[in-house]
Amino acid sequence: MKIKPFKGIRPPKDLVEKVQSRPYDVLNSEEARAEAEGNEKSLYHIIKPEIDFPAGTDEHDPKVYEKAVENFRKFKDKGWLAQDEKEQYYIYAQTMNGKTQYGLVVCASVDDYMTGKIKKHELTRKDKEEDRMKHVRINNANIEPVFFACPGNKEIDGIVAGYTSGTPEYDFTAASDGFRHTFWIVDADADIARITELFAAMPALYIADGHHRSAAAALVGAEKARQNPNHRGDEEYNYFMAVCFPDSQLTIIDYNRLVKDLNGLTDDEFLQKLTDRFIVEKKGAGIFKPSRLHEFSLYLGGNWYALTAKPGTYDDSDPIGVLDVTISSRLILDNILGIKDLRTDKRIDFVGGIRGLGELQKRVDSGEMKVALALYPVSMKQLTDIADTGHIMPPKTTWFEPKLRSGLVIHSLD
Repeated sequence: MKIKPFKGIRPPKDLVEKVQSRPYDVLNSEEARAEAEGNEKSLYHIIKPEIDFPAGTDEHDPKVYEKAVENFRKFKDKGWLAQDEKEQYYIYAQTMNGKTQYGLVVCASVDDYMTGKIKKHELTRKDKEEDRMKHVRINNANIEPVFFACPGNKEIDGIVAGYTSGTPEYDFTAASDGFRHTFWIVDADADIARITELFAAMPALYIADGHHRSAAAALVGAEKARQNPNHRGDEEYNYFMAVCFPDSQLTIIDYNRLVKDLNGLTDDEFLQKLTDRFIVEKKGAGIFKPSRLHEFSLYLGGNWYALTAKPGTYDDSDPIGVLDVTISSRLILDNILGIKDLRTDKRIDFVGGIRGLGELQKRVDSGEMKVALALYPVSMKQLTDIADTGHIMPPKTTWFEPKLRSGLVIHSLD
């Protein structure tokens, strides 16, 4: 895999907590407006610049993208963001529930993305891709990193440990997620060269989170290459910013489903139809969480149920067919509830497991939703097996936590 160090654009130590933000796609415009209130240094003014316009302004309006550029320039002019003088790597650690994962912030190769060496496991939507392409293009920068998994490497772990035993450049606990975020600079030339060599020997990198940002960054890089009559291949636009975590350190949590109605069925008729393909056990009012593959929990009418897929309803040798998200989509959402397309059907909603199963129960009890379905999380091995075989997971399969904070470092395409 081809990676390179870069001259990061980042906030001074004393401003990092003011500048940093959650990723653009985990909150809506009003939530961003509320989080940035009274803070002119918040990165939301660059990644969600619609907050600088009256509520209801279309976030895809050309003037909104122009505002992002204006704000990015302002941040640099005022010294809220400044570019490092040297090309270097960075280490970004996240601590959640006492567990820390250590990522290397690198520039990944557009060519590796285009040729499939950087592996995907999800389809992207053209509208979301185009939105992020405009953002990269107009700012001439990767403002937010993407989240990669990489094979573990003991020598890289040793280099990282050498830096993380020292004083970090940034160290804060984010108010919005309660997780600790720590950041160091890898500036020794020998370490930079060795990390580059060790990555060169890796067979693949895997997109964990940020498929739209990866696609947008790579497509803009390829576009710039086509437009440059003197293109050489070593220009900065041939690379995009990613944080690479060893796959063994990552946590995938459940990604659950809520449905608005039972497709004309009564509760009893729906439960009866489930018994054709599942062993159904009533668990009562207390929250029930799936504990193994092919076990689901269902919340309906004030009760939780355990559903266990019957043998013969799935194929363990099929990397996609064996996934619980496939089993539930085919046997429950499609066959019984008539939901054919998870991407477009307005009767279904998705909730990351970080919010807990109590969130599912609350939304059903409120009458907003009729039924909730909780899934056992996908494993990292399932994800890499699927990516390695060129398959694509169904929509809304994986939820990685903690999310990367944005604004710790930015990559300029110049």
